[in-house]
Amino acid sequence: MPSSSWSGCSVSNSGSQVDISGSTTHPGTRPTAPDAGGREPGPQTPPPAPPCPLNRCDLDYEVVGLPDVTASDLVSFRPAQPSLAGEPEGLGVLGMPTNVVGAASEQRIAGSLLGYDVVVRFTPVGYVFDYGDGTLRRSSSGGSTWERLGQPQFTPTSTSHTYAARGEYRVAVTVEYAASVDFGSGTWRPVAGLVSATTGGYGVRVVEVRTALVDRSCTEDPSGPGC
Repeated sequence: MPSSSWSGCSVSNSGSQVDISGSTTHPGTRPTAPDAGGREPGPQTPPPAPPCPLNRCDLDYEVVGLPDVTASDLVSFRPAQPSLAGEPEGLGVLGMPTNVVGAASEQRIAGSLLGYDVVVRFTPVGYVFDYGDGTLRRSSSGGSTWERLGQPQFTPTSTSHTYAARGEYRVAVTVEYAASVDFGSGTWRPVAGLVSATTGGYGVRVVEVRTALVDRSCTEDPSGPGC
């Protein structure tokens, strides 16, 4: 640190006393002279700093947050249709379970939403089966085949249906998706409401099966009863 220096020193001798006076200079300040009593004045108080130009109350500003998204905002984001199959394929037996299986998986679709570049995630949360005879069934899953379930054919499953009349039926499944949106931060924001996708037109022909005791199989007797 730079040291202070003395300047303007004077010495006087009256014969009875010796008087010494002078002034000091501090770095960054003007020279100070002693007062009438020969004492050096104390340090001067620096002026207050000017106010910060950003510390103002007259500025009008608004904090903009991310928008809330509902299912109706996702009109340009559509999950793919689920798959739909049955067993026996395309057939059903009157009075016995016909197994119907729907399948859907999580999907992620990128695009623009409300002026933001986003990724929308669709997660299947429910399945609604329409068996074509006025019967609806809601399930938390799309079901599974008898083989995967380890069950014999024509046994009930969580998505099977037993028809009470012969005929042709059109089966459909609607998958309900829960949606969430990532605005680019890596955080998924849930969307209010559900988005659905439907697959229809799967035909099932329900027939009546009768059994009878015969002497020989159809291979052995192609002209036998029921062959």
